[in-house]
Amino acid sequence: MRGFAKKLIKTDPAFEGIVNASPLCNIALKKYSRTHFETIVVSIASQQLSSKAADTIIARVKKAAGGAINPTKIATLTDTELRECGLSFAKIRSIREFTDAINNKVIRFHTFPSLSNAEISEQLTSIWGIGRWTVEMFLIFHLGRLDLWPVGDLAVRRGWEKIHHLTEKTSPKDLELLGDQFAGYQSVVAWYCWRATEGDSANW
Repeated sequence: MRGFAKKLIKTDPAFEGIVNASPLCNIALKKYSRTHFETIVVSIASQQLSSKAADTIIARVKKAAGGAINPTKIATLTDTELRECGLSFAKIRSIREFTDAINNKVIRFHTFPSLSNAEISEQLTSIWGIGRWTVEMFLIFHLGRLDLWPVGDLAVRRGWEKIHHLTEKTSPKDLELLGDQFAGYQSVVAWYCWRATEGDSANW
C-alpha cells in the first residue's frame, strides 16, 4: 500500500497532505470476521439508518436466527419474525431474495475470487434492493478489491473537493472521468478521500 500512496502523490500532488496525515491504507490487509453472506445482509439491513439503529436491528436478527446470520438460519425465519426485528418490508424482500439465491446456488461465493468486479456486481445487483453502492462497499472492504471508484458515495466526492480546495460540487459523472488516472488503485484513492472527511483527518 505504501507504493500506491507514493504513486498517488506522484500522479496527483494534491493528495500529499492527506496521505502524510493518515495511517497506511489497509484495504486488502484488514481481515473481517463476517462471512460474505452476513456482510451483505448487514449492508441491506443498515441502509438509510444510523449506526446505532442498524446495530440494534442486526443484533435482533442474529438472535432470532439462533446466533448466526447464515442462509440456512435466515431461510427459517418468517416475514413476521423479521418485521419484529425492525426490518422494513422492502428490506425483508431483499434479504429473502438474496438468501434464496444463495441457497439455490444462483450466486456461488466460492467463485468470486475468479470473477471480475463487474461480474460480481452483475450477480449481486440482480437481487432486488442491492444496488451499486452496496456492492462497491462489499468489493472494497470485504473482498479487498483495489480498483473500485465509488463516485456515487457522497463522502468520496466531498473528500475529493476538500483535497483539491474546490468551491463547487463535483458530480459523480465528473469524478468518474477524473478517476481514470488512478486505474489499478482507485479504491486506495477513494479511501484517502474518505479520510479527508473524517474526524481528526479533517484538520490535516
